[in-house]
Amino acid sequence: MDTGHRRADEQGFGERIAAAGVKEPVKTYLLRCAEFHSSPAPGLLIGAFMVDYALDLLHATPDEKLFAVCETPKCLPDAPQVIAHITTGNGRLKVLPIGRFAVTVNRVSENPTAEAVRVYVDLEKIKNFPVIDKWFSNSPEFHKHTMGVALQEAIFKAGRGFLSYERVRVPVKIKEAWKPVTCPTCGETVPDYMVVDGKCGACGSMKYYEKI
Repeated sequence: MDTGHRRADEQGFGERIAAAGVKEPVKTYLLRCAEFHSSPAPGLLIGAFMVDYALDLLHATPDEKLFAVCETPKCLPDAPQVIAHITTGNGRLKVLPIGRFAVTVNRVSENPTAEAVRVYVDLEKIKNFPVIDKWFSNSPEFHKHTMGVALQEAIFKAGRGFLSYERVRVPVKIKEAWKPVTCPTCGETVPDYMVVDGKCGACGSMKYYEKI
């Protein structure tokens, strides 16, 4: 799809949400998420429904202090950030590269663990939504250039129809005191608990650049 067609498609995004009968607050969530993400990616749209579902299950509001774990780095993590202010920067969002399309949300807890809800794509339920199923399973029968709009419409109409949840318990990480340590290799400081084999990660297994 060329840029012109992509822009025209995204301009009709709001109209498709309304035509599908999506109610508030999810309608606003979808629009905000798409703007933040820079495109209405299917995984992001599903993520918005997932986070809204988790909030309902917890009887929580987006303004509460909540924590989340996303089991994939693709698209889904943007939904809790936009909807519930759960971000990597404020330390309340953890993204695990597991590859499962699921999100777990919990409230603050002073105990070693917290009760949470895990919302995930149900592989049995999704079979009732062929277009979504073909996209989700990466089927060669799904063609994003010709089926993208149909996929959006299917997601809007399905809503929570292919999602399931379970009550789970998650560990609560207690903030610990730390002190800065100077890396002997690069001379920069890092928290002591991030030192590995006597040096910072950038001078070890997490090195991602070389000087020019």
